[in-house]
This record gives sequence, structure tokens and C-alpha cells, in this order.
Amino acid sequence: MRKFLVVLDESRECLNAMRFAAMRAAKTGGGVAVLSIIPPDEFNHWIGVGEVMRAEARERIEVHFEVFAKWMRDKQGVDPQLIIREGEPVPEIMAQIDEDPDIGVLVLGAGSDKKGPGPLVTQLTRNSGALQIPITIVPGEMSKERLEAIT
Repeated sequence: MRKFLVVLDESRECLNAMRFAAMRAAKTGGGVAVLSIIPPDEFNHWIGVGEVMRAEARERIEVHFEVFAKWMRDKQGVDPQLIIREGEPVPEIMAQIDEDPDIGVLVLGAGSDKKGPGPLVTQLTRNSGALQIPITIVPGEMSKERLEAIT
């Protein structure tokens, strides 16, 4: 089964990427893999404190994921998979794609403010020639109705 890989982070545009991935998966019989990455700099503390912080970060991710997962299950009939990795975002995304041959499309949300589309979109489009799969970039300001129309 082909999976749409979507990155779960704190950005606003993540919402449209999640919607797009779920709607496309529902219409094509695919799946959704939701990847969340914990940056390594969050744990540069004493070992015990770092472990507590790591556990708290995982818990926050799981709660955030469950909001999207419930919507995907209830509204789209898609049961997403959660993947949590630790490290720098771009190398971890590339590693996940390399490790899971079922991933067929990377879905990213693009920011619409003056800062540009966001660091992940910028870095991954620069490296897109090295990817083994296509990238779909979903505008963060696209309406839910427009998303439904194009998926």
C-alpha cells in the first residue's frame, strides 16, 4: 500500500498538509504515515532531566497526533501511523523515506508569510533531486473547500 508521509510539527501549515494527505489516501486506497521529529538540542541537559524532557516531548507529540488521527479515522476512513524520530529534521525525513519502501509521496505544508515557505520546504526542495519519491507542497492558506476539490 502506498503511504503519504506527512510531517507533524508546530506550524500552522501542517494542518493543510495533514488534510491533503488524508484525503488523497482515502481516495486512492493508500495510507498515511505521520512523522514527528524531536530535535536533539531539546535534551542537552543532565541525563535524568533529558530523559524526562524526552518523555514529555513524546507525550505532547502523541496528544497532538491523536487530534489529527481521530479526524482521519472519523472523516476520511484512514488509520494513520505515528512515527517519532530524534535528530535533525531533514536527515530524519530522508532516513524515514529510505527505510520505508511503502512511502510514495512526501506531503509538506508551505507557509504563506514573508519569511517564505518554511525551513523544511526550503531545505527539502533543494535536496529533491536526491529523493526517491515526489514531494507535494500544500499551500498553508488553501481553504478546506479547495483542498477537497483538488484531492
